[in-house]
Amino acid sequence: MKLAFIYALLAAVATIVNITTQHVFLEIYTDKYAIQGSVLCGTMAGLVVKYLLDKNYIFNFKTKCTAHNTKTFVLYSMMGVLTTAIFWMFEFIFHKISDGSAVFRYLGGTLGLIIGYIAKYQLDKKFVFKARQ
Repeated sequence: MKLAFIYALLAAVATIVNITTQHVFLEIYTDKYAIQGSVLCGTMAGLVVKYLLDKNYIFNFKTKCTAHNTKTFVLYSMMGVLTTAIFWMFEFIFHKISDGSAVFRYLGGTLGLIIGYIAKYQLDKKFVFKARQ
């Protein structure tokens, strides 16, 4: 139960990084593809933060060298493709049905991230951080 709480707390941190990055991006860029760019930048920022938090605090995984860390990050990222699709789908659907409301879009993104993170934990546990459990 303690691990679930810590995981949820760290997932919340990564979600805040993601959504904040999107908001900042949209404050700077307002062109035709600003929404898509903000979601992509938020995803990348959240991915890096979530990887570091999961690796160090959830799975207590130690990499042997830079190459091993890179390989682990790539595998971690690959496990996130499906979960990222879930997140993006929720965010863009909420954006569409709310007629462009930023708050509603962020709500959809947050819900998508919650669902995605639940699935991602299982994938990471089984495929990414399995050597040191």
